Amino acid sequence: MKSQDIKPRVPQDEHIVENKELNIWEALIPVFALVGMLAYNVYTFGEDALSGSNQFILLMGGAVAAIVGVFNKVKFEQMIEEVAENIKSTASSILILLMVGALAGTWLISGIIPTMIYYGLQVLNPTIFLAACVIICSIISVATGSSWTTSATVGIALIGIAEALGVPLGMTAGAILSGAYFGDKISPMSDTTNLAPAMAGTDLFTHIRYMLITTVPTIIVTLIVFVIIGLNLEPKGTADTHEILQSIESAINVSPWLFVVPIIVIILIVKKTSPLIALLFGTILGGIAALIFQPNIVVAIGGGTTLDFTTGYKGIMNAITSDTFIPTENEALKGLFKAGGMAKMMGTIWLIICAMTFGGIMDGIGALTTISKALLKLFHTTFGLFASTVASCLALNLTASDQYLAIVVPGKMYAKAFKNKGLAPENLSRTLEDSGTVTSVLVPWNTCGAYQSGVLGVDTLHYAGYAIFNWLSPFTTLLFAALKIKIKELAKK
Repeated sequence: MKSQDIKPRVPQDEHIVENKELNIWEALIPVFALVGMLAYNVYTFGEDALSGSNQFILLMGGAVAAIVGVFNKVKFEQMIEEVAENIKSTASSILILLMVGALAGTWLISGIIPTMIYYGLQVLNPTIFLAACVIICSIISVATGSSWTTSATVGIALIGIAEALGVPLGMTAGAILSGAYFGDKISPMSDTTNLAPAMAGTDLFTHIRYMLITTVPTIIVTLIVFVIIGLNLEPKGTADTHEILQSIESAINVSPWLFVVPIIVIILIVKKTSPLIALLFGTILGGIAALIFQPNIVVAIGGGTTLDFTTGYKGIMNAITSDTFIPTENEALKGLFKAGGMAKMMGTIWLIICAMTFGGIMDGIGALTTISKALLKLFHTTFGLFASTVASCLALNLTASDQYLAIVVPGKMYAKAFKNKGLAPENLSRTLEDSGTVTSVLVPWNTCGAYQSGVLGVDTLHYAGYAIFNWLSPFTTLLFAALKIKIKELAKK
């Protein structure tokens, strides 16, 4: 997908709870309550809303859903069971988040990330930077099948380069995610690229070929927009590039050999190694590289005077688990030369658990199915069917807080409707990807939005408007449906 790159349980086997006692207005009560509470909370706390108050609001939304469920004869035990299943499904996501934090720590003190920034500043200039971010991340995500791995490796480095160049971080994160989700969406190795056709009833490569019809124009428009933005960008940091390069050289031992570590990690992902294992391996390699290339930094972080086993161990473990930094006199680099380790990811993990609680209760009381069925009944034309599918995917990304459910539930609910309309299943699989896969990252409390915001260090609301590929994709699929472009019908027997 998103790819979350994880399969703690088989998404195709996801059980869809139905509750005939629950009508659409009752199913929407928790949604309206959540949106209202979140809106006021964000208004009150601003950027600090994700520091804890939004997490509690998600629990309050879950409480409202539980009350609705009790009034509709749903046992509290059933709701808690669905919550447990939802949280269980995020186990690999949580471990990946912790490992990303660990990897960022060892890649910082080893000089890997600073070296990426060093060479990146010499190759990339502000005019082409945003478009280059899209292209680079597209290539990496096609190769790995993973937007999560892409942002955790080259994405972090590109954010660092943007900060040094003075390019707005919201724009940069939007460009990174546009490229990352383009590759994630069409790569045969992506789990959502495999999940969508499985739900719709078509095969993988038919799905990919048909998806290119809407995906290629969308990424072209995205690139054009970022080129235009780049041509009109006047960053503050351009003139300081030479000084920054000198400061990096004085702070660390810059070496192209450090690129071996991220290359190995990408090769492991391409070879279909579990992302969790690849990131763990990358973390260990980063620690070894730190001992070889930056022994003085390891000694300083380890609190010793000379490099020995104890000092080296403490230095690496401190980088993996907690706040760490590389000393520098350059003010522009101080923000880049620090990492939070695994501890930095705890806020994101907290958000995911609370979001899964709300989504689990909504699923447990049958609200997700009720909302999808109601949307299906609203439309009777071919375009209406596409619009209903898009609306369902968006609604589930908002309410279920999980990308998989945004594909699985509409996929199961709409497969028969598309068949009855005489439409080939690849129409449905394409629409699921165009609206379910890519929009998950635009929702702050969705697992994807929480992950990407935590990894890139940019608030979801700051990058959402610039994640052009992600929000443009649903409009593209609706435009093609409205104009009846490449809407394949079932072969008549």
